[in-house]
Amino acid sequence: MTPTLDDRITGSLLGAAVGDALGGPVEGYTPEQILERHGGRVTGIVGPWNGDDWRTARPIAPYHKGDGHVTDDTLMTHALIRVYEKVRGHLDAYAVADHLVPELMGSPVWIPELEAEALPLQRIFLAEKWIVTRLHYGHVDPREAGNGNVVNCGAAMYVAPVGLVNAAHPAAAYAEAIDLTGAHQSSYGREAAGVFAAAVAAACAPDATPASVVETALALAKDGTRAAIEAVAEVASRHTDFESALAPLRGAVAPFDTVGPDYRAPSLGARRPSRLHAIEELPIALGMLLVGEGDFRRTVLGAVNYGRDCDSIATMAGAIVGALHGEPAVPSEWAKQVAEASRLDLHAPARALSQVAREVFVRDAEARRAHASAFATLTSGDR
Repeated sequence: MTPTLDDRITGSLLGAAVGDALGGPVEGYTPEQILERHGGRVTGIVGPWNGDDWRTARPIAPYHKGDGHVTDDTLMTHALIRVYEKVRGHLDAYAVADHLVPELMGSPVWIPELEAEALPLQRIFLAEKWIVTRLHYGHVDPREAGNGNVVNCGAAMYVAPVGLVNAAHPAAAYAEAIDLTGAHQSSYGREAAGVFAAAVAAACAPDATPASVVETALALAKDGTRAAIEAVAEVASRHTDFESALAPLRGAVAPFDTVGPDYRAPSLGARRPSRLHAIEELPIALGMLLVGEGDFRRTVLGAVNYGRDCDSIATMAGAIVGALHGEPAVPSEWAKQVAEASRLDLHAPARALSQVAREVFVRDAEARRAHASAFATLTSGDR
């Protein structure tokens, strides 16, 4: 059966959270290091890389990554959903200033990695703290606040809700995400956010497939982001097993990635604006979608075992697969364990966003009818 809108929204948000939790404990490492540490590939939820020493072990301390804990990707995604609940309409850069910043600064939530209730601001990294610095303290025009920030996946990792509110309308999702994330990112970081939102929206189309999602991403992507997706997709088309695809996919995206071979020691040119480069996470997520042929386990585990920024890669991959196939695609045992370990209700945000998406669609439809009527009047004298 074709999944309903509710199924797709729930599947996408569950898939993103599960991918995030699976990728968190191996983030920053190489496929070879992951293989050695775990005695094989990661096939499910695993514990912290440094075991019981997670509180003090560098470079991860003091975050409890692993054991089913979601990371900042999911915390930011849920914060954006709360903004949608308040605005109950399309979002733009001003919504970040007016609503997301107060969420980050003033609304305590349970932070699984800190095992405490705290402000999201106390968990997010510097690239996300930039939002608060520029908008709250700097009073910068929200549409320009992202300029000067490091260019990374920070804006892309949490915009799945934009794609879901614009379900089956990828061009609208792209435009909304580009406007929204102008407050956070610039250059190819902002571009990736637009393309990821569009990919999620494309995955919601009734006849969507992994190939159609990637085709839509390529149709909308610009500059280095488009070139990187194209290069990765071409390589991915030759593989159906993530193990054989790990090194080739990295090779395909490497010319576009500014971080360099050592993820924990970025190159001097890392994360600077460019029309020639792309973030690594989105092209690899789309590549794993093709390799896994839309199967959740194959796609997300491929993203996890890729290493590097694999929590964000798996978040994006999980969001797209969940949107394609709905909640049944996400292994229920993983979803249950992640929800319990993270002490989060992973279904409540989906229910809230589904209602907002319906309200937005009704208003959009009314606006389209009004525009059609006005245009018809304007052209009534045409011959």
